[in-house]
Amino acid sequence: MANTSTTQASTPPASPPSTNAAATPTSPATALLTETREPQQLEADHGAYETKDGASIDERLSNYSASVTSSVVDYPVEYGRRYHAYRPGSYKFPNDEFEMDRLDLAHAMMVKAIGSKLYLAPLEKEKVRDILDIGTGTGIWAVEMGDIFHNAEIIGNDLSAIQPEWICCPGLRPTSKFEIDDVESPWMDKKYDYIMCRYMAASIKDWPKLVKNIFDHLNPGGWAEFQEMNSEYYSDDGTYTSSHATYKWNQTFVNACSAMGRDACPAPKIRTWVHDTGFENITAKRIKSPLGPWPKDPFFKDLGMINLCLTLDGLEAFSLKLFCDVLGREKDEVLVELAEVRSELKRGEFHASFDLHVVYGQKPLDSKSDE
Repeated sequence: MANTSTTQASTPPASPPSTNAAATPTSPATALLTETREPQQLEADHGAYETKDGASIDERLSNYSASVTSSVVDYPVEYGRRYHAYRPGSYKFPNDEFEMDRLDLAHAMMVKAIGSKLYLAPLEKEKVRDILDIGTGTGIWAVEMGDIFHNAEIIGNDLSAIQPEWICCPGLRPTSKFEIDDVESPWMDKKYDYIMCRYMAASIKDWPKLVKNIFDHLNPGGWAEFQEMNSEYYSDDGTYTSSHATYKWNQTFVNACSAMGRDACPAPKIRTWVHDTGFENITAKRIKSPLGPWPKDPFFKDLGMINLCLTLDGLEAFSLKLFCDVLGREKDEVLVELAEVRSELKRGEFHASFDLHVVYGQKPLDSKSDE
């Protein structure tokens, strides 16, 4: 049984407890895909950060981010960032070009973390005709799925029109379509064979209702998949403590999301919601994801470097509008706090990680179509 609640501890949490024993994996990829297993403690590479002032890590981050991401709406601008115009204020994070690049990097991280795959559900290509991507962001996942499912119609929805169709990207597959929509509003009466919900932490007010909507809009036998992160960091070796600026910022982020009715840590509860909604053939996987290139293992070192890029690039995106609008903080005060966090992360002062959760399940074949 998955956890059904997220607690705010006064000290950084250790690795979440295991619910099942598992065989020792033979490779990092195998370790990533072991069901409900406690991720192994990663051995730290104490030479991962070359200098204490963060100078060398800046150069490495710039080069790394560029190599991984080589890939008419009146938007409001606040705190120096651009935000969505459709139902403004319901989503506290920007949609400008800098954030679009970061979202594409987040896509690369997710794909790498689950074994260089776009999805894990056991889909039969010849039977999948209609696919929905919830919160599609830049649309990169939907477009890449079009290269695999040539005969499927793939719809991506989002609050922001930042996908290829709006920016006239040449060569867009005609099977990929994008819509401006709020997934928490009433859905159109359309059925899908597969629905992906990914990277939606801190964006959804009512997760059980969303899962129910997904279930109701699947064809019998259709699959839903959730790929989500638990936003709270932890360390296995005690190096990440409540005295760190990063810890204080991370807890402030989680609490600010909660104050506006958004759960920043839905991932551990998704399996329970999926089960309670009526899905069957449910599989849940938990993936340790390091923050920074501190692990010795090359796979996790690389994954940690991506996460460090994502976090550093996203600090202002995660914090400015949320902390100022919801918590009443002053912009300059927030920027000072973020500078401390940024410096700490670049120095590699701790060996922190967070968990990614992948849950997929099937709508029973004998489910009656909803009227």
